[in-house]
Amino acid sequence: MNTATPTTTTISLNEGFLAKRNWMDWVFAVLALAGGLFAFQRYGAFMDVYEKAILIGTIPCAVWLGWFWRPLQKLMVVVAALALLGIWLYQGADGVAHIDRADAVFGLKYFLSSQSAILWMCVLCFIATVFYWIGLFAKGERDTMGMLGSRIAWVAVTMALVGTMVRWYESYLLGPDIGHIPVSNLYEVFVMFIWMTTVFYLYYEQQYNTRALGGFVMLVVSAAVGFLLWYTVVREAHEIQPLVPALKSWWMKLHVPANFIGYGTFALAAMVSFAYLIKQQAEETKWYKLAPLWLLGVALCFEPLAFRQSQATGSSYWLVYFGISALIVGAILAARKPIAARLPAFEILDDVMYKSIAVGFAFFTIATVLGALWAAEAWGGYWSWDPKETWALIVWLNYAAWLHMRLMKGLRGTVSAWWALVGLAVTTFAFLGVNMFLSGLHSYGEL
Repeated sequence: MNTATPTTTTISLNEGFLAKRNWMDWVFAVLALAGGLFAFQRYGAFMDVYEKAILIGTIPCAVWLGWFWRPLQKLMVVVAALALLGIWLYQGADGVAHIDRADAVFGLKYFLSSQSAILWMCVLCFIATVFYWIGLFAKGERDTMGMLGSRIAWVAVTMALVGTMVRWYESYLLGPDIGHIPVSNLYEVFVMFIWMTTVFYLYYEQQYNTRALGGFVMLVVSAAVGFLLWYTVVREAHEIQPLVPALKSWWMKLHVPANFIGYGTFALAAMVSFAYLIKQQAEETKWYKLAPLWLLGVALCFEPLAFRQSQATGSSYWLVYFGISALIVGAILAARKPIAARLPAFEILDDVMYKSIAVGFAFFTIATVLGALWAAEAWGGYWSWDPKETWALIVWLNYAAWLHMRLMKGLRGTVSAWWALVGLAVTTFAFLGVNMFLSGLHSYGEL
């Protein structure tokens, strides 16, 4: 009797799992397998054994993600179709792909070249942010405006991923020795940060059936877009460059995405914590009691002005950037009461904050371990106390302490929200400040 029960339970669990799959799930699984085999057959000659292993492992991961959250199925299929269309448009009449067709073919010039797609992402992120905020304040059309913001955010993610995939292909058109996955410099990882943060937010939006947080989260996404546009114009960072020797490693394909899942979810948690504090202070009438929140918000906005110290070009851009950001923070505080009335309950805000940090911490831990292994291969040691490594450790310890206090001491409410918001400043310095002010083995990412 005791041995039969576990067997019966196992069968029941397996049947339940399979029963949840519909025909679209299986069609998606077949498409993912076919796509992986096509990539292996078409581009396998450019891959080493490790990269082939990563591609093989990507197939079941893509299937699982699509089964775990079905909207990702449509996203992956549409991205694959548009990316393949963009690749096809690069083919000339002679059957050979030419990089100069990016400025000659209408579909590439205005939509599907990597730069065009990424610029569309930038515009759509700004528009989505506006619609989310309109939806937060609108009366009769609140659901419509919020839904438009959500759908535009999905399109922005789609264009970001299409731009990333086409950029990957474009790098090989420049030369086999130049081709690489586009996660190697600040321009490319900012694109990754933007779409990853947006996707994670869209997941929580659906899970908690609320769009009220969209305006807050998309603010940090729009801030990243602002940096990306400046970096594109001033540094011409959209130009594809050969990899430096230290980055010519398959470790990069694992370490960098895992790292930016952490950065994206930490930023998401910080903006949710900002919403939490706004809701908490909704009835506060004494402005001096709001001063800490306003000062921290302005301090976060002030960070871009540091670029004036390291970059003479574009200083006026950052002054305007800071001014607009500070005005937004002030406007949110001034309108805190009507905003708070539309925000989810404290329990939901606290739960989103916790889950975002937990997911980010897990992936940031994985990224740190992978980075140590990569360092051992590239530089001969797992840890060298390089400034980037040191600040990565500070970020890790910060969120490890946050999670410890929550799980062991029941940390909730105001303290946890403030801690998560301050954590954004720490993470931002680790992400950008180190590249600006400190030199080291990671100096290839300097501004």
